[in-house]
Amino acid sequence: MLYKFKSQEAADVIMLQPTAEELLQIIGKSPGPTGIVTAAQAPAAIAAIEAEIARREAQGNDLAAPTNAEQAREQADKNAVAKQDLVTLRQRAAPFVELLQRSAAAGKDVVWGV
Repeated sequence: MLYKFKSQEAADVIMLQPTAEELLQIIGKSPGPTGIVTAAQAPAAIAAIEAEIARREAQGNDLAAPTNAEQAREQADKNAVAKQDLVTLRQRAAPFVELLQRSAAAGKDVVWGV
């Protein structure tokens, strides 16, 4: 599934489901077929994403934290292979953060699935 984030202020941002849902969880939104980040919510959403980026970069691990031991083992195996080709959260989030910034500055909401 693809997520298409739209705003009246900027071009659409299209993301694959795992990336979009990860960002939505970071900003405290429920992943789903429709939703909204209001212009008033955008600064807090940007701050949450930037804080998560900083946390991951400080840890030296830009991947999502596993939730159980089995996932931790699987993640460790994936990390060894993926380190060379890793696309960081900073890189994946950049278009979405820019959309939020431009929309908030113009007082416009960001929606998806509408």
